[in-house]
Amino acid sequence: QVQLVESGGGLVQAGGSLRLSCAASGNIRRISNMAWYRQEAGNQREHVAHISLGGSTNYADSVKGRFTISRDNDENTVYLEMNSLKPEDTAVYYCNAGVTYYSGTDDVFDTFWGQGTQVTVSS
Repeated sequence: QVQLVESGGGLVQAGGSLRLSCAASGNIRRISNMAWYRQEAGNQREHVAHISLGGSTNYADSVKGRFTISRDNDENTVYLEMNSLKPEDTAVYYCNAGVTYYSGTDDVFDTFWGQGTQVTVSS
């Protein structure tokens, strides 16, 4: 199967920066879209940014100009550089990926989620 492991969350003051990483492992053939979502306590999970295999990106309006998503296809890793952080960015951040992997008998496509990493921005 496939696992996604996030890292890089933490506590930062407003105006500060953090860089999140998410590494995929397993019998991976190809990773198509990779994305970051976030979820505040009591709210639904919301899309933050995504990046295609070719490098096309899309951002939520709330993070445009402050966050940058990138990926390293050789390392099966996606990053989220977060600058000018605001208290309203506080949430658990999750990575998501569409992965074609070898099941042992066939190539299978499925989407996977990481376990989440907490980002807390203090005012």
